[in-house]
Amino acid sequence: LLLPVVESSEGGADGMLEVSLAGLALGMIYVGKCDETVGSTIVQRMMEATDEELDHSHARFLCLGLGLLFLGRMEKADAMIEALKTVEHKIAKYAAVVLETCAYAGTGNVLKVQEMLHYCTEHLTEDADHQMAAVIGIGMIAMGEDVGSEMALRAFEHLLHYCELPIKRAVPLALAVLNISNPDYGIIDQLSRLSHDPDTEISQNAVLAMGIVSAGTNNSRVAGLLRQLGEFYSKEAGHMFCVRIAQGMLHMGKGLISLNPVHSDRLLMNPAALGGMLVLIHSCLDLKSTLLDKTHYLLYYLTCAMNPRMIITVNDDMEWRPVTVRVGQAIETVGQAGKPKTITGFQTHTTPVLIGTKERAELGTEEVLSVSSVLEGVVIVKDNPDYEKDEE
Repeated sequence: LLLPVVESSEGGADGMLEVSLAGLALGMIYVGKCDETVGSTIVQRMMEATDEELDHSHARFLCLGLGLLFLGRMEKADAMIEALKTVEHKIAKYAAVVLETCAYAGTGNVLKVQEMLHYCTEHLTEDADHQMAAVIGIGMIAMGEDVGSEMALRAFEHLLHYCELPIKRAVPLALAVLNISNPDYGIIDQLSRLSHDPDTEISQNAVLAMGIVSAGTNNSRVAGLLRQLGEFYSKEAGHMFCVRIAQGMLHMGKGLISLNPVHSDRLLMNPAALGGMLVLIHSCLDLKSTLLDKTHYLLYYLTCAMNPRMIITVNDDMEWRPVTVRVGQAIETVGQAGKPKTITGFQTHTTPVLIGTKERAELGTEEVLSVSSVLEGVVIVKDNPDYEKDEE
């Protein structure tokens, strides 16, 4: 269905919108599958496209669709990166960076982070799309892993100090990628400062980034900051739109839904969820011609990333069964001897309970056993055959 749309060259530059969104849809369907027919079709279309078509503001989504095919697949994307070098247009560089960052997303690969920083060393004020993609790429490669994230934060500080405007515009978005649904005090502070920046694009990106970072947490501090921004930018339509969207994300599902693409104790990544987030983040690179123009419906790609952040325990017949669980901050227990505690500072609740990004839950009673090893989402529990009630 979608391949002929990508291949069609009717409608000239105006038809590029359908072509790009069809390519993006294929990327989302075959996310992380390295499908050769889809990949070669997209690259072929980019080779045949006229300069006018590739200058279209939405051509970037064709590149993103290609990147999503190879999400997290590391060196399997190398052949495609070589193929992209044959495209004679500035977008080829952007496509190559997007493809590479998608391929190494969530791997924490230090060499790739260095490569991305190397792209940012050139001082360009125009044609710097690939630099913006590289900044976001740093966030994507380092996400889901604490040490890498902290080091990436330092790199972003330097970028804000020394780099040109295009790179600065992407920094708030990269901060958001590192902390999806995790409103860390320092990050919110930084984004709050950037949201008052004189450059409209930096401030709009910072406002949307605040929404992504606090998505579904009902964080009162962010809610206060967004209300202030709403008054501060009450005269400017574009900013107002961003503030409203950010407020919508903050109170997503009345605080019961988060956008976190990492699951199973922050060990595995959900490719479709990350893909949905990337569509939003790449459309923020050019807000004027995407979300603030005709294609505001790209926001709906976020639905791929939404998932409930509560634990619900059910029995074998899928009937709800309340169980006491302990919820606390997760501790890294890899390589420790004996039976170390997995959570600290816990509180005991009866399910269903809400869980934050860096929190973990464990069963508080011995009368039931959970079928899965990780308590997240809907958990099936069954009676413990060896359990004996204490005699009173």
